[in-house]
Amino acid sequence: MSDVSSAFNHKAFIALLTIGDPTIEKSIEYAAALVQGGADLIVLGVPFSDPVADGPAIQTAHLRALASGASLNQVFDAAATLRKHVSVPLVFQTYLNPAFHLGYEQFFARCQGSGVAGVIIPDLPFEEQPELRGIASAHSVDVITAFAPTAAERAQRIAEQSRGFVCLVPSPGAPGGSKLLADAQSMTRSIKQHTNTPVVIGFGIDTPEQAAELAAVCDGVIIDSPIASIIAEHPDDAAPRLRDLVASIKQAIAVHCRDIPAKSA
Repeated sequence: MSDVSSAFNHKAFIALLTIGDPTIEKSIEYAAALVQGGADLIVLGVPFSDPVADGPAIQTAHLRALASGASLNQVFDAAATLRKHVSVPLVFQTYLNPAFHLGYEQFFARCQGSGVAGVIIPDLPFEEQPELRGIASAHSVDVITAFAPTAAERAQRIAEQSRGFVCLVPSPGAPGGSKLLADAQSMTRSIKQHTNTPVVIGFGIDTPEQAAELAAVCDGVIIDSPIASIIAEHPDDAAPRLRDLVASIKQAIAVHCRDIPAKSA
């Protein structure tokens, strides 16, 4: 199992796709294509019926995955299959209910067995993480915190207890413009005062230019909606387009952040 930190020996490109969209087999193929394009870490979305923390493109991807019959067992199997073919770290993004329903001990044991090195749980407040952090750690799985603008004292506690990486979530209205960049700069400073844990910006990044600007102020970027949109438009043959998307963003980051060499695809 690849450790999450191995993705951060340079500016990291993190790709998120929903397992089961459009099918389990295709999502495995498309995840591998993202790695072939140069992705440094893959976030595998666990399909959920009410993904309220996600934007429209990802919500629709969840619905397509559920309509295809994707189950939690299949998600674990898909991760294990992908683990055999790629060397980059794998992380789950899941809502809390699937893990709670299965049982935290079994959930994190199966994460470990499937080669999943971390989990992002959007609807798990930081203050409630201790309920499962010890179980996850016992199975070598990092519980990764999503960080929104917050009070300085809380930011310090989040930073000091962070594992894997910290995922920045911009304030409402931030995506797509200067407000997003300002949020990323401010939140990165808040976290970096207290930890060396990598900080990445997720959500609201649509173009290579945006990705490059944001990568310059933190340790990496997460791309999700453009990937879901490509899969929605080309469910049967998205692989080359996904490889091209990753390559274009990696190139933009390499050019913009000249002192940070791009990892070869």
